[in-house]
Amino acid sequence: MKLLLQIFLSFLKIGAFSFGGGYAMLPLIQKEIVEKHQWINFATFRDIIGISQMTPGPIAINSATFVGFKVSGIKGSIAGTLGVVCFSFVLVSIATHYLLKFKESKIIKAAFLGMRPALIGLIISAFLQLALESYKDILSVIIGIIIAFISFKTKIHPILVIVISGILGIIFYSF
Repeated sequence: MKLLLQIFLSFLKIGAFSFGGGYAMLPLIQKEIVEKHQWINFATFRDIIGISQMTPGPIAINSATFVGFKVSGIKGSIAGTLGVVCFSFVLVSIATHYLLKFKESKIIKAAFLGMRPALIGLIISAFLQLALESYKDILSVIIGIIIAFISFKTKIHPILVIVISGILGIIFYSF
């Protein structure tokens, strides 16, 4: 029961202090789950992020569900999922009323403008940490460049990107 409470509180903290969506949460998830509690190692964290990106739903919720399950089974996945969404649910319920009332406020607009660069910084930080861990050799860098180029130039569907990446992995690493 103590472990379930720790999982819930850890993801509650992640949900409460992460703004900007799942990718902006990744550095906090890493610090809390991998470094502080050491429930999983970085390689497992990276794999969970990959799985979270391939499954339907927000990456933060999927990550909380997968980490919770890895640490404490189904009850852990429930605790992690409830923890990560709880604060946002309460905050959105309360904030919606006031944001609509004060949506033209210069202070509110200025606060959101100030948060935007920080969110991009968090996303870039998460990207760089994952890239340093994921790009182990020249072949993985080549796959990343090919996929980035294809994605940028053609606006290809993300599922097709994953399939192409898998095919390139088979081609590059099997022969």
